[in-house]
Amino acid sequence: MLRGVGQRRVTGEGVDPRVEGLRSAVSRLRRELAAHRVEFADRGIAENELAALDAMALSGDPEVRRLRRSLLVIAGCVGSVSALAEGLAGVRRAVELFGPPPPPGA
Repeated sequence: MLRGVGQRRVTGEGVDPRVEGLRSAVSRLRRELAAHRVEFADRGIAENELAALDAMALSGDPEVRRLRRSLLVIAGCVGSVSALAEGLAGVRRAVELFGPPPPPGA
């Protein structure tokens, strides 16, 4: 069966696999960030946005525009930390599963 972009696939337990994927990717990056011993200026901002992404995922139906905004903030905070690149890429892939960004002004 084909699905439209706005429709979500649900597992047997009623959980959207995209939400589970997002929560898993966010959890991984949070762990990697916690284990990264080098301090950097925007670490707290990245931690707050990761917490916000997790909260949006817990809501079950996150808003694509807000997901993408949080992703950009996190990327701006940790993008230069090569040790976090793989975890950040995982979050990006998870966010992209929710569909393309809405057109400007929409």
